[in-house]
Amino acid sequence: MSIHKSEIKKVTTHQLQAMKDRGEKISMLTAYDYSMAQLIDGAGVDIILVGDSASNVMAGHETTLPITLDQMIYHASSVIRAVNRAFVVVDIPFGSYQGNSSEALRSAIRIMKESGAHSVKMEGGAEIKESVTRVLSAGVPVMGHLGLTPQSIYKFGTYAVRAKESEEAEKLIADAKLLEECGCYAIVLEKIPADLAKRVSEEINIPTIGIGAGPHTDGQVLVMHDMLGITKEFKPRFLRQYADVGSIITEAVGNYIKDVKSKDFPNESESY
Repeated sequence: MSIHKSEIKKVTTHQLQAMKDRGEKISMLTAYDYSMAQLIDGAGVDIILVGDSASNVMAGHETTLPITLDQMIYHASSVIRAVNRAFVVVDIPFGSYQGNSSEALRSAIRIMKESGAHSVKMEGGAEIKESVTRVLSAGVPVMGHLGLTPQSIYKFGTYAVRAKESEEAEKLIADAKLLEECGCYAIVLEKIPADLAKRVSEEINIPTIGIGAGPHTDGQVLVMHDMLGITKEFKPRFLRQYADVGSIITEAVGNYIKDVKSKDFPNESESY
């Protein structure tokens, strides 16, 4: 006799679209490992992004560029094993899709098959149209990413706000519409003026997820390490820190060291 666990309603692209249609904001956070993903999923977040920001917060690199496809699959697999409800999106890393649609397809299929993820994310607009279309043609859901695209940091030369000038703003709007036409189910808008993000969110039918893009997008995303105060040196204007976990960890470790040195730990009740 089979025993069925009570089913947890999983978030899907269909539900994300329905959330936009009824005006319900979408919550999205990053995660890179089993333990954190389990906590975030249990709290009820809608989307978990296995971001290439793992290159920064997990591996200590200056940019997102060094992380590899194998490493992204490793992080994604760890997250997937923890998740019961959230929709899991994985960044295709730099060099694994730009300029070659066949490589983009191979990368996306590896992520989906080897990690069990639900979707991939790709940075760029018209420049990557062929890759986006090729991945979508295989039935892999694609989330777009416009505005500040960290994989292009050496092209921009700065992490400053993007699309403040009319020419770049119009291109961003055109790229958003293009990604929607190609079949993307959502688009991340990073570090652009709030008024522009509002306009994009109103002019396309698919959900927009903002980071440093003001309050008018259909959802918001933050890097988990930033919003929990684990990373101390990164404090951009758009970041709201919801806890100071970094200080809690430092204090706890300090107390542990003190107890070990003073021979207070372990005591008799903590011994066999």
